[in-house]
Amino acid sequence: MIKRYFLEIAFDGTAYHGWQVQPNADSVQDQINICLSKLLRTEIFVQGAGRTDSGVHARQTYAHFDFENTIDEDFVNRCNSFLPNDIQIIDCSQVELECHSRFDAISRTYEYFIFNSKNPFYINKAFYFYKKLNLELMNQAIPFLMECSDFTSFSKSNTQTKTNNCKIYSLGWKEKDEMLIFEIKADRFLRNMVRSIVGTFIELGLEKITLSEFKQIIESKNRTRAGFSVPACGLYLKNVDYPQNIWIK
Repeated sequence: MIKRYFLEIAFDGTAYHGWQVQPNADSVQDQINICLSKLLRTEIFVQGAGRTDSGVHARQTYAHFDFENTIDEDFVNRCNSFLPNDIQIIDCSQVELECHSRFDAISRTYEYFIFNSKNPFYINKAFYFYKKLNLELMNQAIPFLMECSDFTSFSKSNTQTKTNNCKIYSLGWKEKDEMLIFEIKADRFLRNMVRSIVGTFIELGLEKITLSEFKQIIESKNRTRAGFSVPACGLYLKNVDYPQNIWIK
């Protein structure tokens, strides 16, 4: 009897061309497919909770796969022994057969990290930006995004999405030690959305644009008016949430 399993996954995306399998390029999905197919001795193709771009990291994401037999208790350890050091399987859990790691997710949370004092240990793990930002002004713009539903201004052009509408549940900036951290939680995200939002916030923090102009950028639904896309290295998929009733105890 076919069973469906959810893998809970974390990875450092520095060495990969994103999550999704691509021809002639290494990806996180490809590494996991190879690992599972080898260990389970049958071809396995995992379906992920969503795509991450090249260089983006994940503290928690999910993927599902189908397998006829029961997964043994040592499966996670065997996966982690086989996988590269920059990919971790945190857990493997059986779910209802109709559950889908992408379409059943009810929210996703991303974080973006900026450090303003050069530190070699943060290379490829955060965005080095030494200029002083007006954090108080940046936080004043948060209500504009909370009220927004159409994020066309922050979406990569020529994507195949049917709608650019997203529901934002929370977002904000905070300082922790020498890091400036942006966190945003929503039901879904558009391609390049978080990185372009952060880039626009930076322009506001540098006082290159006003609060009124920030709001106008959102309302314009024009990507060319928004700020630059910050580097992928500072972006982390923090977690993905699902309804509690999908899990088989």
